[in-house]
Amino acid sequence: MALPAVLFSVRSMVRPVKNIVIVGGGTAGWLTAGVIAAKHKARRASGFTVTLVESPNTPIIGVGEGTWPTLRTTLAKIGVSETDFFRECDAAFKQGAKFARWTTGAEDDAYYHPLVLPQAFSQVNLAPHWLAQSGDVSFCDAVCPQGVLCDEGLAPKTIASAQYQGAANYAYHLDAGRFAPFLQRHCCEKLGVRHVLADVQRADLAEDGDIRAIVTEQAGEIEGDLFVDCTGFRSLLLGEAMGVPFKDCGDVLFCDTALAIQVPYESETSPISTHTISTAQSAGWIWDIGLPTRRGVGHVFSSRHISDEDAERELRAYVGPAYRDLPVRKIGIRSGHREIFWKRNCVAVGLAAGFLEPLEASAIVLIELSAKLIAEQMPACREVMDVIAGRFNATTQYRWGRIIDFLKLHYVLSQRSDTAFWRDNRDPDTIPERLSDLLRLWRHQPPWLHEEFDRVEEVFPAASYQYVLYGMGFRTEIEREALADEAALAQRALRENAVQTERLRATLPRHRDLIRKIVEHGLQPV
Repeated sequence: MALPAVLFSVRSMVRPVKNIVIVGGGTAGWLTAGVIAAKHKARRASGFTVTLVESPNTPIIGVGEGTWPTLRTTLAKIGVSETDFFRECDAAFKQGAKFARWTTGAEDDAYYHPLVLPQAFSQVNLAPHWLAQSGDVSFCDAVCPQGVLCDEGLAPKTIASAQYQGAANYAYHLDAGRFAPFLQRHCCEKLGVRHVLADVQRADLAEDGDIRAIVTEQAGEIEGDLFVDCTGFRSLLLGEAMGVPFKDCGDVLFCDTALAIQVPYESETSPISTHTISTAQSAGWIWDIGLPTRRGVGHVFSSRHISDEDAERELRAYVGPAYRDLPVRKIGIRSGHREIFWKRNCVAVGLAAGFLEPLEASAIVLIELSAKLIAEQMPACREVMDVIAGRFNATTQYRWGRIIDFLKLHYVLSQRSDTAFWRDNRDPDTIPERLSDLLRLWRHQPPWLHEEFDRVEEVFPAASYQYVLYGMGFRTEIEREALADEAALAQRALRENAVQTERLRATLPRHRDLIRKIVEHGLQPV
């Protein structure tokens, strides 16, 4: 059988992709630069380049202090020392999120979304067994030790642990204003990234619609084969130059404004929370993130349901009268994302791709996942780029959709009816269809390793849904007789969790104590 003529195209016609131009710095730009440069380090000898162009005049947004455990892998892959990261980024450990007053609004209303899977998760689904017992132990405490570790302010590892290894799974809290310069130094000194400080005036398009070059005020034209848009909310390349529309999700996620404040500790020995605290308010929620030198606190709210003045009052009531004079910074949130993320030879990462309220700290993980996908599937030549762009768009579209579902879940499950904000969030017209279908399904069978979570890198696995559902009092109808076959396995897993919890309680250090030791002595090299 004759092969198609296209397979015999002249090699000289192929346009290799070798010059990657990232426009914009911040966490998105430098993390993407690091991931791509590290992955293609060996290609530098044959002319592969990564250039990052950023304005000397654009301020960094500087929020995004919460991360996912994926960041450990990312930092290790690009060659960052975990000790250096702690020393230079004012970093702390994060073992999950505590949600207070989300379900009923009562003083004692709280649950955890930890970062560890339930005990024996791949062998047995403990959710129905816990539901059948209907005891007074929370779902989180019954199936994993991490809620207890958070309650007691314990770190997820000891000073004897190797870098990026721990007794419990963990992510980080970090100072976003320090993180980007830290990454910049690493990328430029260790990974050969070229750094250009220049204001981008416009993108010049070729006849076929590709970006040919960006035109800058200080450095003239900078040509490239693939352009990565990290220009923040402006989306200078994908939005403005390529004309990709923005898809607004404000009809599902109502929060559109944040007020941020930096709160000092009472003393240098004050405990540091080892989890994000999210406390529901009348028309939104307040984040509270503990770093070694300060707390980052902010009120995320819906301006349709509360004025800026009242929102600030709630924020100041939360931090207390001792900090009444601290300045507050206002940040606009436009919930949503670009309709596609990669068009022709331009792909957007970070805020240029979109933004959602930071309820589950999804901003940095989306940067990581996008950068990883670009680096791993880097088109060899322009001729195959559109195929890869199509795959990238499908995967990224799916991820944004699943994050929107998961964020909305917290609001839908709330039983609060004290304000219009909480009542409006339960309006069926505001709930994505896929989430409605899943909630209907989960009334009769708890989430586990079912078809709805079939992706290799599912942003929120079935376990995350379990922690939120059963943390917020959701009930699944359980057929007790159907549990008999697995009862012995489930009971053993629940007992093992209780034993593991006590062992970790006895051996793990206080969170602040460990951070101090890391800064003073460093972690064990891998």
